[in-house]
Amino acid sequence: MRKRSVIAAAVATGTLAFLAATPAQAAESGSALKIRGVQYDAPGADSNSCSTGNTRDEYLTIKNYSTTAKVNLKGYVVRDATGNSYTFTANHYLEPGDFVKLRGGKGAESDASNVAYRGSCNFIWNNDRDTVYLKTPSGATADSHAYTKSGSDRDGNGYITFHG
Repeated sequence: MRKRSVIAAAVATGTLAFLAATPAQAAESGSALKIRGVQYDAPGADSNSCSTGNTRDEYLTIKNYSTTAKVNLKGYVVRDATGNSYTFTANHYLEPGDFVKLRGGKGAESDASNVAYRGSCNFIWNNDRDTVYLKTPSGATADSHAYTKSGSDRDGNGYITFHG
């Protein structure tokens, strides 16, 4: 009988409705840093050329969703399902509500312009499906999301939002 009253209370408060609306492909910890979204398919024809290509237009946005804590990205790792990865090696502080775009191409991590470059002109995110992982410096998963072009990108623009 205890189980029924707990379930009834959960239904009454909307807890079960919230749990049902949570995407099954998302795995999150209590980390303040979350993957806000990914431009997995850069506009135009894919070109890995560092001088004329469009890898800078493929990016991942990481946001600090804390309302009070500043977070240093140093040591955080972003990777895909096949193990392609980028590690933040410099101190890069995100104030509460702040974000950084991790782009393909050459460049540096910059607090001033909220951008970091992976240092590679190769694309990392697959255009049909992939899984995006954000790992803490200790290796724990801060956030992860699987996507498919057909199931996740409803407007077909190559960008998917995970957290608003």
